Amino acid sequence: MPKNTQNPGRSRTLTKTHKLALAGVATLGAAALAFSVIPAGGETTTDEAAAAAPVAYGSQKVTDVKATLTDQLAAASVKVEAIEAQHKAAETAAAKAKAEAAAKKKAVAEAKAKAAAEKAAKERAAKKAASRSAARPKVQPVAAKTYANNLDGWIRHALDIMHDKGIPGTYNGLYRNIIRESSGNPNAINNWDINAQNGVPSIGLLQIIKPTFDAYHVPGTAWSQYDPVANLTAAANYAADRYGSIDNVNSAY
Repeated sequence: MPKNTQNPGRSRTLTKTHKLALAGVATLGAAALAFSVIPAGGETTTDEAAAAAPVAYGSQKVTDVKATLTDQLAAASVKVEAIEAQHKAAETAAAKAKAEAAAKKKAVAEAKAKAAAEKAAKERAAKKAASRSAARPKVQPVAAKTYANNLDGWIRHALDIMHDKGIPGTYNGLYRNIIRESSGNPNAINNWDINAQNGVPSIGLLQIIKPTFDAYHVPGTAWSQYDPVANLTAAANYAADRYGSIDNVNSAY
C-alpha cells in the first residue's frame, strides 16, 4: 500500500472509496488470472503461446497484490472494530457517569427538601406553642397565707377554715365568747365546774370539753383542745349545730 506522504509516520485511514477501489483491483486480478488459464486439450497458435507467458507472470503478481490487499483490509477491519468498541465503551461510561451524577443530584435535592420540610414543621410547632403560651393566662403563684400567732391571728385563721367548711360565725361572735370564757388564754382550764367534777374539764379559748371536741373536731386542724385554731373551729362547729351559729351564744353553752 502507498505510504502517506502528507502525514509521515501515520497510516492513512481506509475510507469507503478506498475499500471499493481495492475491491475493484482484487476483482481485476481474479479476472486476469482466469484468462491466463489454458483449457485442457485446447489448441493455441504460436502468437497466443507467446502472449501466454507474460499473462501467467502478471497473474502471479495480481495474486500477490490480492493477498496483500486482503490482509490489509482484514487488519483495517479489525482496527475499525476496535475503535468502534472503544467509542461504545466510552459512550457507556459517559452515560453511566451522567446517570450517577443525576441520581446524586436528585438525592441531594431530596435531602434538602426533607431538611427544609422538617425545619418548617419545627418552626410551625414552635410558633403554635408560643401562640398557646401567649393565649394562656399566666397563673401567678399565690403565697401561702400567714397568720399572726396571737388572738387576732387565731380568730382570722379559724374564720377562714370555718368558711371553707361551711361553718357559720363572725369575728365578733368568736371574739365576744372567747373573752367571756378564757380572756383569750389558749391554756385556760376550768377545774371547779361540774365538767371538772366529772373528769372532763373545760379547756382552751372557748372552754370545750374533750367529748365535745372529739365529736365536732374539724378535719385539717390539730387534735388538741389547747390548739387555738382547733379549739375555736370545734367549738364553733358545735355551736352551729346546737344554736345555729357561735354568734347566737351569749353565755355558757
